[in-house]
Amino acid sequence: MGAETLVKNGEGRVLVEAKAPIILGLQPAALIDHVARVDWSLLDQIPGERGGSIPVAMEELEHILSELKKHSLASVDDPSPVKTIAGGSVANTIRGLSSGFRVSCGMIGVYGDDEQGQLFATNMDISGVNISRLRKKKGLTAQCVCLVDAFGNRTMRPCLSTAVKVEGDELTREDFTGSKWLVMRYGIFNLEVIQAAIRIAKQEGVSVSLDLASFEMVRNFRVPLLQLLERGDIDLCFANEDEATELLRPWGEQNADPEAALDYLSKHCRWAVVTLGPKGCLAKHGQEIVRVPAIGKAKAVDATGAGDLFASGFLYGLVKGLSLEECCKVGSCSGGSVIRSLGGEVTPENWQWMYKQMQIKGLPLPDIHN
Repeated sequence: MGAETLVKNGEGRVLVEAKAPIILGLQPAALIDHVARVDWSLLDQIPGERGGSIPVAMEELEHILSELKKHSLASVDDPSPVKTIAGGSVANTIRGLSSGFRVSCGMIGVYGDDEQGQLFATNMDISGVNISRLRKKKGLTAQCVCLVDAFGNRTMRPCLSTAVKVEGDELTREDFTGSKWLVMRYGIFNLEVIQAAIRIAKQEGVSVSLDLASFEMVRNFRVPLLQLLERGDIDLCFANEDEATELLRPWGEQNADPEAALDYLSKHCRWAVVTLGPKGCLAKHGQEIVRVPAIGKAKAVDATGAGDLFASGFLYGLVKGLSLEECCKVGSCSGGSVIRSLGGEVTPENWQWMYKQMQIKGLPLPDIHN
């Protein structure tokens, strides 16, 4: 029974709060990922830099999908040339928290009345995510092609322009009431709904986590991002090394490094985290700074979702009251688990691998029996 049903039946506010997910994810547009391992010749044909994420039109998306079979690097572990799953940074983080860490989670957003929309809602529901805050609208669901090279590096090309999405004036206080955290991803086309969500979250006492999305998003829309951060409403910010470098680049090449970005973010956010791929991560909370190495035994098949699942582990640590260093260690374990197979969804085998790594490091395991 979702919060919406309880309100309609006239039940009390206390019941709504008791059923509220601990962590909410706001992904304005539901998204389906088409993940494939491909050779470099296909990557050379696609506009934009490798390793990043820039929007494409539906025609370009369909063209890339049509070329996948010709350029596929299907392996023994993943014989299918394309893996199609519910995607998006926030969805990856929330699904990981729910299915792997058993944290009560919900999604806010919109999906279309098409096959892709139903796939998104079903995948999140099966993963244990509360989808009562997901709205269904007439129209198309967003899609993204995730191209993975032989070294596990991913290049993303999302098609978002024609997709249905939630608008800021559609959000309600009931969406947020009783939850502890709101997880979001920066995006210039979603800035209005992001600002509306932050406003309501703060009214309801919900802490806000923001991921910086991609180095292109930071580079091309830096000013509104800095304005958003400097308002002081973001409690936790995640950036990867490329995003951190882009964040401060206009202020002088000598300052464009992860340490300087961490220092800047920590002035405006209670927790600041910069992930460094195989070099681990940096994090700061108050005056405390930690550097945690990456987990050594994680074989990188596909980097898709590595930062998203790192965020899952870090947020799990915060919810459990762990130290800053322990939060980073859990994030290292969960980020390491998703890169062992194709796509941003952790397999059951890789969750077991993560639990073992957590056990070795003396970290508290989630209650996987509930």
